[in-house]
Amino acid sequence: MLIEVIKSKIHKVTITGANLNYIGSITIDEDLIDAANLIENEKVYVLDLNNGERLETYVIKGVRGSGDICLNGAAARKVIVGDVIIIMSFGLLDFQEAKTFKPVIIFPDTKTNKLI
Repeated sequence: MLIEVIKSKIHKVTITGANLNYIGSITIDEDLIDAANLIENEKVYVLDLNNGERLETYVIKGVRGSGDICLNGAAARKVIVGDVIIIMSFGLLDFQEAKTFKPVIIFPDTKTNKLI
């Protein structure tokens, strides 16, 4: 049996941009992508702590060290610059492996979106 478990989490970063005219996705500073063990095009869930919105999208790389967190395409309508969000991804694991699996959870500085 496979079970879905949290794989990666970026806990509390601030939206720096919302680009309605992009084809979709969330742009994330490449430093945060690496630290959270995410990869480009990986499906993620975005939870907006300011308005309660929850959405699914995929990761695209932002400029390393920029602190950029930008929702693109239709998702741009679900947030405003300055909102604080949580970004999560999940993976399927064998039930026994899931019992001992440890996700990667990072806690960047919410004001700068940089690693502490």
